[in-house]
Amino acid sequence: MGTTLIVLLVIVLLIAFYVISIYNTLVAFKNRYLNAFSQIEVQLKRRYDLIPNLVEVAKGYLKHERETLENVVKARNQASQSLQDAKANPSNQQNIEALGRAEQNLQGALGKLNIVVEAYPELKASENMQQLHEEIATTENRVSYARQAYNDAVMVYNTYRQSFPQNLFASSFGHVKDATLLEFADSAAIQDAPKVAF
Repeated sequence: MGTTLIVLLVIVLLIAFYVISIYNTLVAFKNRYLNAFSQIEVQLKRRYDLIPNLVEVAKGYLKHERETLENVVKARNQASQSLQDAKANPSNQQNIEALGRAEQNLQGALGKLNIVVEAYPELKASENMQQLHEEIATTENRVSYARQAYNDAVMVYNTYRQSFPQNLFASSFGHVKDATLLEFADSAAIQDAPKVAF
């Protein structure tokens, strides 16, 4: 009888350690995707900080294009607010989707500004404008890299959470929903960095 009790106790301990391992792995994967979102946040904030400088430099040259500049500022402010909302709760699907839509709108507004800037060669040749262009292009590359790292971390978390037997324990550990990928309304925006040419 003593041997049976020891074997049973060992089996119970192994199961307990396995369940603890599942919990710890879920927490680790969730923290990875939250950290990856923080990296996106840093790069998007950097870009949002560059946009007012871009508008200021362009403002002197584009006196007749006030609406275009206002649209860029408005889109930037909406994207910044969406980023704050997403930062408050990166696990919320609506917040991540709203950030994706706001980023798409900002890309559209910047694209229209680029078209307008093409008509002003002196602005295009401005040293300040060229420097801002370089900083924004570098930041866009960083945003793309950070978004890819975030989406990879989300995929790993979701795959682990949905796999058997983790799916049996995940909801009881507070991991009820999948994390949301950061996507844009136009799938081409994921593959192609926006062109900010002056």
